[in-house]
Amino acid sequence: MALLEVENLVKHFPVRGGLMNRVIKQVHAVNGVSFSVDKGEIVGIVGESGCGKSTLGKLIVRLLEATAGAVKFDGHDITHSSPSALLPFRRRMQMIFQDPHASLNPRMTVGAAVREVLAFHQIAARGELNTKLDELFTQVGVNTDSKEKYPHEFSGGQKQRVGIARALAVNPEFIIADEPVSALDVSIQAQVLNVLMDLKAEFNLTMLFISHDLKVIDHFCDRMLVMYLGFVVEEMPCQDIHADALHPYTRALLGANPVSDPDKRSELTVLEGEVPSPYNPPQGCPFATRCDLVTDQCRQEMPPLVELDAGHRVACWEVNKTPEPITAAEV
Repeated sequence: MALLEVENLVKHFPVRGGLMNRVIKQVHAVNGVSFSVDKGEIVGIVGESGCGKSTLGKLIVRLLEATAGAVKFDGHDITHSSPSALLPFRRRMQMIFQDPHASLNPRMTVGAAVREVLAFHQIAARGELNTKLDELFTQVGVNTDSKEKYPHEFSGGQKQRVGIARALAVNPEFIIADEPVSALDVSIQAQVLNVLMDLKAEFNLTMLFISHDLKVIDHFCDRMLVMYLGFVVEEMPCQDIHADALHPYTRALLGANPVSDPDKRSELTVLEGEVPSPYNPPQGCPFATRCDLVTDQCRQEMPPLVELDAGHRVACWEVNKTPEPITAAEV
């Protein structure tokens, strides 16, 4: 059963200028994205910087207002809910931010930051706040003796653990993790991912995991969406993404990803051509300017997301009429 349903979600940011400060153009950040997340599932969103991943996450938790489309949580349309009507859903859905330092108030101790959440949502009585705080810090691997320290006294990995504890404080059902390990060292990334995996198993969390790293998505997620210029170009299960990926952009991302096994290394893929401007997206396929398979149809018509197999959708005119998967050599 779907816990989250996103239907044709659109976000355009107005750009103002001139003497009257009028809207002179629009940044097309998210363009008609639709997908769902089942209870207990981890869905990854991957793509280059600027493709709309983080904007999509903020739209879902209503940190940004959508231009068009709908977000349904547990069957309830929350797209235009008032702040008071949205409050019960705030407890059920939380976000872990990319920059752990920027997401914490430098003038508050980390303990006070989490206590504030517990008190506001009435998760624990006043006399039980410290006990609940200690439980949360223990769950994410933060020393309870450090709760009266300030954010600048912690490493990046520890600050991200505090951010995870703050998200867990309200006992959420659904968490959006917006590149939670991208700002961390590789060794610390693995520790934070393991914490998230343990918490997911312990609390049966449903997660939307945003990343630009396909290795992390492949390891951590059940299913992934590939975004390019605000569009979803491929959706597929994370079973064997190297063998199953069909869209030329997904194949290019995989080809640009370093391989840890020296016996399987090959020349890295370098995408040529220019990324279209989000101020004026092309009328056809957004990837047409960089694709080796491009045809006149690609330049003129937007390809629909077509389901080729169960749970596997691709938006590509050439792939959708090709009887056999594209090989890496063809990308």
